[in-house]
Amino acid sequence: MMMYQFCARTDPGRARENNEDSLAFDEPTSVAVLADGMGGYNAGEVASGMTTAFIKSELSRWLTEAGVGVKARDVRRAMEICVDNANRSVFNAANANAHYSGMGTTLVVGVFRDGKLVLGHIGDSRCYRLRGGTLAQITKDHSLLQEQIDAGLITLEQAATSTIKNLVTRALGVEDTVLLEVNDHLVEVGDIYLMCSDGLSDMVDDATIVKIVSSPDTLEQKAEQLVATANENGGRDNISVLMIEVHETPEKRGLIARWLGR
Repeated sequence: MMMYQFCARTDPGRARENNEDSLAFDEPTSVAVLADGMGGYNAGEVASGMTTAFIKSELSRWLTEAGVGVKARDVRRAMEICVDNANRSVFNAANANAHYSGMGTTLVVGVFRDGKLVLGHIGDSRCYRLRGGTLAQITKDHSLLQEQIDAGLITLEQAATSTIKNLVTRALGVEDTVLLEVNDHLVEVGDIYLMCSDGLSDMVDDATIVKIVSSPDTLEQKAEQLVATANENGGRDNISVLMIEVHETPEKRGLIARWLGR
């Protein structure tokens, strides 16, 4: 039995006046959603805001109606349907309003349930997992840069200073269909999951992320420190973090204490 603590922070950064990132979570159903919008005339804000609001609402409602016995494969299918509907909504809005033409958004969406994480993503917003002091990126960017890395055309060191970091190969809302990459992960007590926009991952290296997320600070303090560090390093883009920490349920902790005579 596990319980999940959520914390979200978003900031426009130091180079932009508007914030095209959006995030949302629903604690009762353990749903987390983060999106990084793109498009002129503030259309990026529209795309990301529509996406997070729609997916949170529809996926949470479905999970509530499905009840506790729902299987991971059914959660995956529900997630795919919600994302497909969100994609069509953003795509149709872009076609109906000239100011929104070409808008789209990245996406990371997770459902924590029965010791598992069903995790979907589109684009280059990421999800990391900190477990036992080790940080792992558990999403793989849908980007031109990642394709070059996979093809062996550039090294990771060269990628760090690449000028094509933000060219995504997949985004929600730019076409009438989009492919959501979905993977299942086993969750352990003590894990911390970090969803973020590239405003964080481009500004803060992995070693610094580990140092901050591993600290004894509260989850809220860690989230604030991540955002502050991205700003201190330049804050060239909007910065969003959505953190989820995994705890034992109070009932289980109490049972173990009784076993130990404490």
